[in-house]
Amino acid sequence: MKAISLSKISIIILILFPAIVIPQQSKLSKSVNYITEFIASKYFLELKSMNPDIALVDSIYLRSIKFNNGDNTEALLSLTFATIPYRKVPIVFPILNFQIEYPLVSADEKTFLLKNDNLPKYLFYDSPENKYGDKDKLAHFFGNAFIVYSENILDLSALIGYFVESFEEDFKADSHVDYRDLDVNFYGDIFGKMLSKNKNILPSQVILIRSFRYIVFSL
Repeated sequence: MKAISLSKISIIILILFPAIVIPQQSKLSKSVNYITEFIASKYFLELKSMNPDIALVDSIYLRSIKFNNGDNTEALLSLTFATIPYRKVPIVFPILNFQIEYPLVSADEKTFLLKNDNLPKYLFYDSPENKYGDKDKLAHFFGNAFIVYSENILDLSALIGYFVESFEEDFKADSHVDYRDLDVNFYGDIFGKMLSKNKNILPSQVILIRSFRYIVFSL
């Protein structure tokens, strides 16, 4: 398994995700656990039986907003971790040349696996019709939305896209750069920008833009 160089993700761990390394972690953990348990719940399965996957994304988002008392920054950060389908990331320390498995904020293994099974997967017109579909795209979408909405001093929205993309290169058997991941990063940026102007905007409204553009260009 190819590991990720420390230099490529240290900025993200120490700047983008300070909640991992400071006392605020407990607050983030509670939020991530809450969202994960919601997606893993029987209630969510009932919702899946009655609603399209894109509507389920809105349900997950609104749950996070409510749990975080309307704080969009914390809600988006929690959603990023809750929807990443991996629990650890391999990091190689340069010079010393040794590897560690850095744990991400996540729920217990049983709940985590149930969450992965239930994640919405048919989000776009071209979502793969297989077991995994586009389950990995939600972390791209919410991660980039978090960066743009949070208005960090550095423009790191593209970097978080690479961060999640790096996970996939390490953990997916079919490792390759997916142009659709980068495309979803772009729409995550749009959602973050629109959310800063309109707190009532929903993820589905932006996600649908991608399919609408395809239809328009196909006519």
